[in-house]
Amino acid sequence: MALTPTENEAFLREVDENLRRDQMTGLARKWGTAGAMVIGLFLMGLAAFLWWRSHKAEQAGKDGEQFVQVLGAAEVGSATADDPRLTALANSPRDGYRALAKLTQASLTTKDDPAAGAKAYQAIAGDTAMPQPIRDLATVRAVSLQFDSLPPADVVAKLKPLAVATNPWFGTAAELTAMAYLKMNRKDLAGPLFAAITRDSTAPVGLRSRAAGMATALGQDVAAIAPAGALKE
Repeated sequence: MALTPTENEAFLREVDENLRRDQMTGLARKWGTAGAMVIGLFLMGLAAFLWWRSHKAEQAGKDGEQFVQVLGAAEVGSATADDPRLTALANSPRDGYRALAKLTQASLTTKDDPAAGAKAYQAIAGDTAMPQPIRDLATVRAVSLQFDSLPPADVVAKLKPLAVATNPWFGTAAELTAMAYLKMNRKDLAGPLFAAITRDSTAPVGLRSRAAGMATALGQDVAAIAPAGALKE
């Protein structure tokens, strides 16, 4: 008995669905084990990543607690540059704590031996693994400790690249550079630099006030510096 067109279409659709079901079953048998392995490896990798992130945060927290303890000890004079806690932090795999520890070591060294402190800051400044702002700060600190013994031209050479408004340590670097210019009898260069410091709203008020006095004495026209905490109209 011949099938009507409608019955023929339904029959073909059923055959097609059965064929596709068999194909999917075959694929599942063929790739099921491999797929399970891929999923398993992915979950293992995800678990390892989550553990690593948690461990990293835990270790960073421990470094933070240790650094706070050292700072507290330094404030009361019971910490030295060779404190084991600082030594450990100075070798931390975390860049931020390593930099802070080295700066603290240099600062504590300076209290007892300014020359040794300057060398410690110079070592930080020359460490290319350190963030550039930290290296710049170390350069400023090293030069400030050696200012009286360094030739003025050397002070200018070391700090002139930092005595620009875009540098985080512009205020202090510019003041030292301007003072070196005065030693070189270059008032024409010192005056504008002092004036630039007074216009730096991020610089401490005390530094800006000193710079304003020097700039005025050198013939620069500068605006009055408002005292710290002054209310704006």
